[in-house]
Amino acid sequence: MEFRYLGNSGLKISEIIYGNWLTHGSQVENDVATKSVQAALDAGITTFDTADAYANLAAEKVLGDALKGERRASLEIFTKVYWPTGPKGPNDVGLSRKHIMESINGSLERLGTDYVDLYQAHRFDYETPIEETMQAFADVVRAGKALYIGVSEWNADQIRAGRTLARELGFQLISNQPQYSMLWRVIEAEVIPTSEEVGISQIVWSPVAQGVLTGKYKPGAALPEGSRATDDKGGAGAIKHFLTDEVLTGVQKLQPIADELGITMAQLAIAWVLANPNVAGAIVGASRPEQVGSNAQASGVKLDASVLARIDEAVGSLAEMDPAKTISPDKRPA
Repeated sequence: MEFRYLGNSGLKISEIIYGNWLTHGSQVENDVATKSVQAALDAGITTFDTADAYANLAAEKVLGDALKGERRASLEIFTKVYWPTGPKGPNDVGLSRKHIMESINGSLERLGTDYVDLYQAHRFDYETPIEETMQAFADVVRAGKALYIGVSEWNADQIRAGRTLARELGFQLISNQPQYSMLWRVIEAEVIPTSEEVGISQIVWSPVAQGVLTGKYKPGAALPEGSRATDDKGGAGAIKHFLTDEVLTGVQKLQPIADELGITMAQLAIAWVLANPNVAGAIVGASRPEQVGSNAQASGVKLDASVLARIDEAVGSLAEMDPAKTISPDKRPA
């Protein structure tokens, strides 16, 4: 496993990050989740990403239980705040001071830790002044409940404003967590240049495009039984916009490239996002322990310019590039 610095900080993270969105507390049983976390540890992964909203608080608890007994100082544990949680009352959502302060305490209890290494704003909250949000994050850091602060799916202007306030308030905003893959490249035009300028790294989610870049979905064929595309707990909705014959046909052109490199298509997809120097880590999930070990083998895979050009030729024209697709809800979700 290789490691990278996160933003302009001294914190190193494993470039493959284990995440439990759509899995822990939802798609997979707890014993399978625990085995998957152990597989991540066995593969050298030290960085784990979750959120209070995942499975409405349950995912944090499953992850905390799975990591129990591990040396805390040897792990980097990340979580997030924004989406509705618990009974989903009027203050159980957003980035108000009230919600942040109550949420960090709940997350620490469920995770079984005194602090998280990175606490992230899961979206931008248009209904709360950014000054209030960043002051609350500053106080969370000063209380020792989080070491660093990050954001997720913030656009370039929001990242710049947040970074400016963080500096004024005396804490480090070091990361952004966007969707990024061969098929979803909306951060390249604006978010990445701004992040490079202000010293922020990307921690990317869905590097395998919800499983589409594994090649298991074939154009014109039935959806594989038990796959994310057939999951009615959130997976099907997250993947459906990639499941066009045009996209799936393009993805099949990646198989010869992966074969020549002696890697799987999933490893190729993960190595592709890690080829971007502003990406510090790629988040991978798993419904089975063996998936974790396989995906972790993407660490250290280097793709030269000719391979990157062939990938662009195969799927580049199919990728979503519009920077306006980096977006947060105008109003807090109920």
